[in-house]
Amino acid sequence: MADLIITNTIVVTVDPERRVLFDAAIAIKGDRIADIGPSAEIEAKYAGVKTIDGAGKMVLPGLVDVHAHAGHGLIKTLASGDSAKWFDACKVAYTTASTPEFWHAEAQLAALERVRFGVTTGVSLLGGGDSIMRTDDPDYGDAHCDGVVEVGTRSIVAVGTTRPPHPLTYARWDGDSKTEFPVDFDRQLATSEDLIKRRHGSEGRRINFALLTPTLRAEHVDTLGEATLEEARKQAQIVSGKAREYGIVFTQDGHRNGSVAYAHEMGILGPEALLSHSTDLTDEEIAICAETDTKIAHNPSAIASVFGRCPAPELMAAGVTVGLGSDATAPDRSGDMFRHMQQLMHYHRRHFRDPSWIPPGKALEMCTIDGAKALGMEDDIGSLEVGKKADMILLDLRRPHIYPANMHVSHVINFANGNDVDTVICDGKVLMEGRSVSSVDEDSVLDAAQRETDLMLKRGGFEHLTEIPDSFWDSLQMNSKAS
Repeated sequence: MADLIITNTIVVTVDPERRVLFDAAIAIKGDRIADIGPSAEIEAKYAGVKTIDGAGKMVLPGLVDVHAHAGHGLIKTLASGDSAKWFDACKVAYTTASTPEFWHAEAQLAALERVRFGVTTGVSLLGGGDSIMRTDDPDYGDAHCDGVVEVGTRSIVAVGTTRPPHPLTYARWDGDSKTEFPVDFDRQLATSEDLIKRRHGSEGRRINFALLTPTLRAEHVDTLGEATLEEARKQAQIVSGKAREYGIVFTQDGHRNGSVAYAHEMGILGPEALLSHSTDLTDEEIAICAETDTKIAHNPSAIASVFGRCPAPELMAAGVTVGLGSDATAPDRSGDMFRHMQQLMHYHRRHFRDPSWIPPGKALEMCTIDGAKALGMEDDIGSLEVGKKADMILLDLRRPHIYPANMHVSHVINFANGNDVDTVICDGKVLMEGRSVSSVDEDSVLDAAQRETDLMLKRGGFEHLTEIPDSFWDSLQMNSKAS
């Protein structure tokens, strides 16, 4: 009747009634939640079943990160704050200086970080920015998926096409030998479709795919030219149509400056659309998102949220689903969703000059059930309910920064961090218990990440970007030495 029970714990269900159950237990059968109830009843009902004692701990749904980038885990703080150099390094790394081994090592490192921080489901764009996709060949996407599968988390891999003009230059490596070749829209779309057809919904629906095209704005006519912009528009419509055809998420990165209205005019918004960042939206664009049931990935810790503000509270007030994203583990943040929940609250409270905005419960909803809704996965994940996937985490409450032992949920959201996660279960499998990861050998993952990073830096010719710049110390701004 059950394979595992968790007893004597506090269960934060995030179910429709938002129940918080004390001295409760959860029973797991296969990959699903079989039962939730008082601890004494569950223990009696499932006597003899393997048990995890949850005393002094809290059970939450596995956290959901609705926007991140594959590859960034091995880029991190390259160039030490020089955004232009950092972005150029990403472009080179992801198109001409990376191998399948690079993408496998990075996927394992990122997935391991997610396990450590209690993130059981995450979106990973197979590249950086809104137009650097490693979709010249399926080998790179396969390597990413294989890395995630071995760690055991749930991933939505966003693949797709880049901004014209095409072709773009990509490269494949055989040892120290590099072969460059041109890649066009058709090849990138074919690669993406190959991955979707073979791997979407695989591994017990732990591996899923989304389709992506670059974000477009009317102002691109100045940088691309009218003919190229029209080509880009047609390509975006083709890709969004493919997403509808496959029944998967259609996502775009970096919406701002009127781009939501522009996307609506192109006819590419709808229930399957997930738009990241979405800063400085107009009232008209907020209404468009509500009318089309377009979802938003809000990344309050991202650099995009420094340059502009995502009106997440206003969007949610209008009925728009908004999930919480990390924007990946570079160049100045981590995959710790507790950190991003806290940043979320302070970000909007500072804007409104009012500490009542975004209560802790709403912050938790945004990276659990709301995140699941943004991905179209709310029937499976995002809350702890009988019949849903057994994705959950146990937090250690016996921590000085979480004590005293009262107002438990508020304390966790306001004060906890990813290192308080004690146990992680995804798809019914225990990936970490007592802070010990069992699915992979951590040292091997770290060693592979270091090896592939060093090789990537050598191939790209930017080892110098790891050096500490003069502006690192005794300066008020990066790249400008204080006088």
